[in-house]
Amino acid sequence: MAGHSHAKNVMFRKGKANKERSKLFSKLAREIIVASKMGLPDPAHNARLRAAVVAARSQSMPRDVIERAIKKGQGGDAENYDEIRYEGYGPGGVALIVECLTDNRTRTVADVRAAFSKFGGALGETGSVAFMFERVGVIAYPLDKGSEDAMLEVALEVGAEECFSDEDGHEFLTSPEDFATVRDALEQKLGAPQSSGIFFRPQNTVPVKDDIGETLVKLIETLDDHDDVQRVTGNYELSEALLAKLAG
Repeated sequence: MAGHSHAKNVMFRKGKANKERSKLFSKLAREIIVASKMGLPDPAHNARLRAAVVAARSQSMPRDVIERAIKKGQGGDAENYDEIRYEGYGPGGVALIVECLTDNRTRTVADVRAAFSKFGGALGETGSVAFMFERVGVIAYPLDKGSEDAMLEVALEVGAEECFSDEDGHEFLTSPEDFATVRDALEQKLGAPQSSGIFFRPQNTVPVKDDIGETLVKLIETLDDHDDVQRVTGNYELSEALLAKLAG
């Protein structure tokens, strides 16, 4: 499932995210500000903003904080954030894509490059690893929404390309072009999703030895801790033993 499930790849970071909720809220708010600034302040008429609000609510961000971020994006004093994607190789040759929102490109690239170097990786040129990934819309629902067979039927009804189910829940996958339509159709049938968005997904995953995996996790956590980094995606597959160790 590591090649399909976004949740699986970030499972070991959930506990850390919970402990650093203020930092998480700051990143979610930054995405809301950018989404609001790029379009209408009404999530019903701004697909990116809607996805950002859904993500924020799934992390229990207070409504007033969400509303302030939306208003800030509409105001003239909102920070100007640039969307930047960095690509590189981590320990063991794992391909990594780092998506950022930054108000200082020079600072961000220097910090990202330093993190890669510290843990035995190397930052590459744009396009150096992106060909190993595809962009895919992901709409996630909790396990209690129905059985795997029932969710597959729903996927067919709403036009989703696939639905994967495991102990973490159900993930409906769709093309970026169909993302908004499928998400809206799913919301009518199943209610608001836990999370939704358009992400990079590795076309294939590479099993990583546990010792290399531990170093890789440190790199990913270092990148995640950076205020400008919104998301880190890789083509790695950690062993169940290492995942259990990290989760513990």
